[in-house]
Amino acid sequence: MFSHITSQRRSLALIKVCKPSHIQLPKRYLTIAVGTALTCFTLQGHAANGNEVYEELPVEDIAFEYETDKSSKKVNKRVVNPNAAAQSDKVISKEFVAEQARLFYECTQVQTSGARLACFDKVAEQGQTPSYTATKQPVDLAKTLQSTFSGNPQVVLVDENNTIATNANETMNGTANSEPTDTETLDTVGLTQREAEVLENIGVTQADIEKFSPLSLAYDLDKNSERGTWTVRPYRPTYVLPLFYTFDPNLGPSTPSQEVYPRTSNDTRNTELKFQLSLKTKVMEDLFDTSADLWFGYTQESHWQVYNEDNSRPFRATDYQPEIFLTQPVAADLPFGGRLRMLGAGAIHHSNGQDDPLSRSWNRAYLMAGAEWGKLSVIPRLWARINNESSDSEDNPDIEDYMGYGDIKFLYDLPAQQSLSGTLRYNPSTNKGAAQIDYTYPLAKNINGYIQLFQGYGESIVDYNHENTSIGFGIILNDWKGF
Repeated sequence: MFSHITSQRRSLALIKVCKPSHIQLPKRYLTIAVGTALTCFTLQGHAANGNEVYEELPVEDIAFEYETDKSSKKVNKRVVNPNAAAQSDKVISKEFVAEQARLFYECTQVQTSGARLACFDKVAEQGQTPSYTATKQPVDLAKTLQSTFSGNPQVVLVDENNTIATNANETMNGTANSEPTDTETLDTVGLTQREAEVLENIGVTQADIEKFSPLSLAYDLDKNSERGTWTVRPYRPTYVLPLFYTFDPNLGPSTPSQEVYPRTSNDTRNTELKFQLSLKTKVMEDLFDTSADLWFGYTQESHWQVYNEDNSRPFRATDYQPEIFLTQPVAADLPFGGRLRMLGAGAIHHSNGQDDPLSRSWNRAYLMAGAEWGKLSVIPRLWARINNESSDSEDNPDIEDYMGYGDIKFLYDLPAQQSLSGTLRYNPSTNKGAAQIDYTYPLAKNINGYIQLFQGYGESIVDYNHENTSIGFGIILNDWKGF
């Protein structure tokens, strides 16, 4: 699922060897390219099958020549290509090449996606991060609040070698903090003992893993994507569910301000096709002298009565949700080994584009946060309705009774590139809400099998006040990871 991410990281030596052979490679990456490139790609492909036995390293396309001089051995890497220009010599020991291959093999034993990518990255970088991959600086929430309460309000970024004044008359000073930060140690929550041992032996820190977490990759929390601004990216899942079964279809949509629109069981059949298109783009990045980013998102969900040949296969419902939101990377510890990674705010419009009596719409402003506990990622949201109409003219004046005042999205990474995610809503004053559970599993490159289960109110906006249970089977067409 992260294959597209890996291919974008220019710091990886593995990517370097895939470039045309006539380009002069830096000496640093020749070392790694000799014995590890094909090894890593092959072992990654086999790692999904736990029954594979690794008996030898696939280096058949690379030739080695060892020359002895007074200081050391020289390895002349020559990619087997008759049209390739001669490569420069690199002073390196044969033992070093073998050690790199061993480390890459160790990384394949890590099943957690983000941790495995961090492991490969650490080996490829040889412990040094080039300047062009410098990470973004999140806001240190604890120090920022401490500074504000002490009478010296200011934004404090992580890894700034500053300490907070202990009284209102003191200011920030440049005294370096000699104590190691939390990101220098490895959080073993969600990791097996074997995975933790591999990562610790190679020197992978918590900060390294967080660069590849679903939250970080979805919202550029640690590094601005090379895609830049105004490029299309996944937002919600883009999926097709050819088989979507509704156990209790809504045969009489209505609201307190809209009359009943009667339907028969032949008009609305239980089985239909459901699909969703969702994307986002970054409008602006690194705002307000911090790492804050401004995004625009759009999601469209449709229920298509494709099996209803008697009524010309109509679209039963279509929901449109454009939104704009701001994300700010932060850093703060949470109970039970969790970490707060993001704060944000946004506004969303939700409607179905229908005429009366089926017209439904509402606008919301929301606050959100993003947190991680090992393999578990969570995004809670709190929203407030923005009323732009009188109560008498509203299509759905009681929608909050059923949709609540917020939701919680979650994602849990499972082995073998599988994931379990979902959305929960609940209004304690009315005892109404909904739960949607999503299960994804890999089928092919960039295509994942998808199972969706829904129970409650608001499966579509026209059904916001109708309780229903439904289940769907299909595929996801993008590299969505739950957010």
